[in-house]
Amino acid sequence: MVKYVRFIFTDGEPMKQPENVYQKIEGSQWRHVWIVGDLHGCFSQLMEKLRQCRFDPWQDLLVSVGDVIDRGPDSLRCLELLHKRWVVAVRGNHEQMALDALAASQLSLWFMNGGDWYAALSANQQRLARKALDDCQHLPWILELHCQNGMHVVAHADYPHQVYAWQKEVDLHQVLWRRSRLSERHAGQVNGIAGADHFWFGHTPLRHRVDIDNLHYIDTGAVFGGELTLVQLQ
Repeated sequence: MVKYVRFIFTDGEPMKQPENVYQKIEGSQWRHVWIVGDLHGCFSQLMEKLRQCRFDPWQDLLVSVGDVIDRGPDSLRCLELLHKRWVVAVRGNHEQMALDALAASQLSLWFMNGGDWYAALSANQQRLARKALDDCQHLPWILELHCQNGMHVVAHADYPHQVYAWQKEVDLHQVLWRRSRLSERHAGQVNGIAGADHFWFGHTPLRHRVDIDNLHYIDTGAVFGGELTLVQLQ
């Protein structure tokens, strides 16, 4: 069960901030560390990418920016990856959407946004999926990763501050949904975020990876026919 201990405010409404907002990982435990953009059920594309880079599940770590489910052909298989010892992930807005839908027994909005794969499962597969989705309650919103080349911060859509700090209170809705930094980049209004060497985000489908100062956006629309972006951090 997720414990709630602090409060922040979103659009004037109080929102409880869970204890597991942040997670910290030491990259020295692994030979190589890779980060992957939004999977959205693209299991086969991921496996092919991992083969190409000679990923070793006994020595290497794969970091996901979230949104492993919905829209693509193999959401359940991608969801089950989160139980692997060689995978860590932050939660995406699609995992949160699924959790909220199942908790409220209101599935229509989730299904309209790619969650209809769940309805197509057999009864046994739905039980497996429900258990795996329940486990997503333990996914952090923000991952602090220490690698040989510096400190990396991973969140699904944004880190909504100009300076990063461990356990700093954040607007969780913006962490999962915010796109304003990308929309403002053409006006030259976006700078990097202080407090870490690199920040990695997904959420917004792009034709190619976008780097703005120390901000990196790696959802390149694999589920829409684009390339799945895999980046070696260590």
